Amino acid sequence: MDLTIQALVIGVLQGLTEFLPVSSSAHLIVVPRMLGWNDPFLNSAEFDVMLHAGTLVALLLYFWQDLWRLLRAWVASIAERRIGTDPDRRLSWLVLITVIPGAALGAFGESFFDTYFRDHLILVGVFLAIGAALLWLAERYSRADRGLEHMRVTDAVTIGVAQAGALFPGISRSGITIAAGLASGLTREAAARFSFLMGTPIIAGAALFKARDLGSLTGTEVGPLAVGMIAAVISGLLAIRFLLAYLRRHATTPFIVYRLLAAAAVVVFVLSLPR
Repeated sequence: MDLTIQALVIGVLQGLTEFLPVSSSAHLIVVPRMLGWNDPFLNSAEFDVMLHAGTLVALLLYFWQDLWRLLRAWVASIAERRIGTDPDRRLSWLVLITVIPGAALGAFGESFFDTYFRDHLILVGVFLAIGAALLWLAERYSRADRGLEHMRVTDAVTIGVAQAGALFPGISRSGITIAAGLASGLTREAAARFSFLMGTPIIAGAALFKARDLGSLTGTEVGPLAVGMIAAVISGLLAIRFLLAYLRRHATTPFIVYRLLAAAAVVVFVLSLPR
């Protein structure tokens, strides 16, 4: 199949699964294997960085007003050396707190997480099922009665530590942070919105961190690279809009079911591979 079409499909997958609680890393590892796509470009640092850039652009486009307001509040809190009662100043620091655990684990274990699970697909299926269980437990026992204005530092620490677990393919960054938000008592919409806001610096950091391995591109790779990134931007915007609207009225049950079906599909695929 043409490399541009493959890049388009993977870009759409990245945009959708980065924000829906179903794990982008699991899909990007498993789907190309299932389809028999093995072009080195699809696993290259260049393509990975541009996919992350695409999802980052989607976040910036959708939340630019919120992010600009929080950035101004954060700068003001530093300049005045106080947070006070300003909810935006408080929220900006809570978002910053959540970045620390994931950034630390990613900096020390990034190469391991990027390579090990590509050779151990069965574990990806296991983590998909674990992520489903965590979402179910959060839904089952959450009070879901607090908005972002009522978040505490302990909530931010809990969600930040949970985000670090998303480095395991199948857990899902949005899934685990939404589950942690629900477990902290946030409403579904508040948990999802906070997950997206805290995702902005961590995705930006991941893209910059991976950019250190960038090499040169051939002329035939520029087109697929652009197509993959644009696809990630558009599908990411659609996924963000859909999930926020959906969680205002509904539980995460369809995503839990999907994750379990995906986990079963991964196990069946692994068992069908020649030994």
